[in-house]
Amino acid sequence: MVDPLEPTTTEPTIVQVGLRSVCPRCGAKTLYVGMIKFAPRCTSCGLDFDAFNVGDGPAAFLTLIIGTLVCIAAITFELTVHPPIWLHILLWPPITILAVIASLRVAKGMLLASEYRNHAREGRISVIDEPNP
Repeated sequence: MVDPLEPTTTEPTIVQVGLRSVCPRCGAKTLYVGMIKFAPRCTSCGLDFDAFNVGDGPAAFLTLIIGTLVCIAAITFELTVHPPIWLHILLWPPITILAVIASLRVAKGMLLASEYRNHAREGRISVIDEPNP
C-alpha cells in the first residue's frame, strides 16, 4: 500500500499539484491544513509554503470566469424555461459560491506550483544592466 505522505520520485506537474493537493517539490500530500489554507511547510521535504505569495489572485479570476459561465447559464435558462424570478434568486447564487469554493483549492495549488517552478518570490527584483553613475 502506498503511503500518501511519502514523496514521489519526481516532481509533480502543476496540474497534479492542483488536483491532488501535493507538495510541488516532493509530491507528498501536505499542501493544505484546511479546506483552502496552506500548511506553513511541507512535513516531508521542508519546503516553506509561506514563502509563496498566492494571495487573492485565484479567487478574483475564478469569480470572473465562473460568474461569466453562470450568467450564460442563467440567461439560457431564462430564455428557454421562463422560470419565475424567485427561482433565479434561489438557484444561481449558491451555484456560483459553491463552484468558486470548489475550484479555489485547485487554482491556489496550481498557482503555488507555478511560483515554485518559476522561482518566483515576493520582494525580489533582479537588476540587469544597471548603468553606473
